Amino acid sequence: MDLSAAQVLHWVSAVLWPFIRISALLLVAPIFGSGNISVPWRLNLALLLALLVVPQLPVPTLDPLSIEALWVAGEQVLIGIAMGFILQMIFSAVTQAGESVALSMGLGFASVVDPSSGVQVPIVSQVLVVLATLLFFTMNAHLLLIELLIRSFHTLPIAGGGFVTDDFWAVLTFGSLMFSGALLIAFPAVASLLMVNLAVGVVARAAPQLNIFAVGFPAMMLAGFLLLILLLPAFAARFDELLLTGLETMRHLVRM
Repeated sequence: MDLSAAQVLHWVSAVLWPFIRISALLLVAPIFGSGNISVPWRLNLALLLALLVVPQLPVPTLDPLSIEALWVAGEQVLIGIAMGFILQMIFSAVTQAGESVALSMGLGFASVVDPSSGVQVPIVSQVLVVLATLLFFTMNAHLLLIELLIRSFHTLPIAGGGFVTDDFWAVLTFGSLMFSGALLIAFPAVASLLMVNLAVGVVARAAPQLNIFAVGFPAMMLAGFLLLILLLPAFAARFDELLLTGLETMRHLVRM
């Protein structure tokens, strides 16, 4: 079978634009963009999803080497990064909540390297991130994310215009939810540990001969671990709320 240059260019153009948007999302998303997943695997997944999407989309008549194609590629990158960034902020809220709890219970010094971000975080944050990852897959949120991504090609077609100013403000506004979500997750444990700290201070005041460092530090850690166990159901509910809010924001961005 003889293939002309126009046919090859048509096929490459059909796969290129979905591939750019999908690979941009997988690059920023916290789980798919983790350092544990190699770049070839990430690119292969993006190419597989692009090949699945191509038969359902009209092929734009764009020259991949033109200035207009460069502008369209930038739009696809922005759309993918915005969707992945929203999901990243949800997991950042979990990390911040773990840092607050770790500092309150005296485990702020116990840090490990987070494989998804490559920075050192307290061990409590790492435990909460692992739980959030399990909840993410348990709730089939990865399938909802892929569904939103695929449907975005119909609501935000290639070469049909990208985001407007209100969309960027929506992403920035969602960033404030990262701090409020972290506060809601960590507040019960932090408030309870504050009461334990006050009780230890009262005991130290009533019995000065008691070595407060030998008693207070283990008491704070023990209370912190017990509170983490008791507050796991509340953590699942809060993470569910954050995830649903993030998915709704993504739906708003892609005009769904």
